[in-house]
Amino acid sequence: MHKLLTFKDESLLRHALTHRSYINENPGETQQNERLEFLGDAILNFLSGEYLYSRYPEMGEDQMTRRRAALVDEKQLAKFAIEVGLDFRMRLGKGAILDGGYQNPNLLSSTFEAVIGAYYLDNDRHIETIRPIVEQLFDSVPPEIVISRSNVDSKNRFQELVQATISPTPPTYVTEKVGGLDHAPEFIAKVLVGDNLYGIGRGRSKKDAEKQAAEDALTKLKKQGLL
Repeated sequence: MHKLLTFKDESLLRHALTHRSYINENPGETQQNERLEFLGDAILNFLSGEYLYSRYPEMGEDQMTRRRAALVDEKQLAKFAIEVGLDFRMRLGKGAILDGGYQNPNLLSSTFEAVIGAYYLDNDRHIETIRPIVEQLFDSVPPEIVISRSNVDSKNRFQELVQATISPTPPTYVTEKVGGLDHAPEFIAKVLVGDNLYGIGRGRSKKDAEKQAAEDALTKLKKQGLL
């Protein structure tokens, strides 16, 4: 068993593995993993930023931002989830399972984030207990994959363009769930620069919706001859 799945408080791990779709089909269960997912996302963003800062002293801010996005994007986190053995441990509703939930990148990446958050809590909120585990996973990603993904990230491309030509303030995203099933939600995101709307996107996760919004903004700027 991977070290990331070794908990002193097993109820925390169970909480992290429990998706909302499971709760809806099992009324006796009350704790789903979205709050832990939020915590894990914040921890991964911090640790990936520190990892790049320490590993690559010659790397500039823009490049580190792009590479951080590549290390913690949905596709990569889903791979980490499978690597540590989370796929068939996820507690999903029957509908989610029938729809291929154990292989769903959105569910896998969200569960991985939740387990990271739970592991941090299980170890008395000591970041040093989780750092070597996460850094080992980051080390396993071939550099060429990180570079390839970082070069095509639409959110980073749009931010660079905004700060170079429109405003020193980075764009902001307003994202909300607008429908879909518990195991296959749909989100809509709007990207703004100041008070001005630049793009709108939809996706099965917040990250996907925001990337689509950035892509929409880039497409519109290209049509206006600004790209």
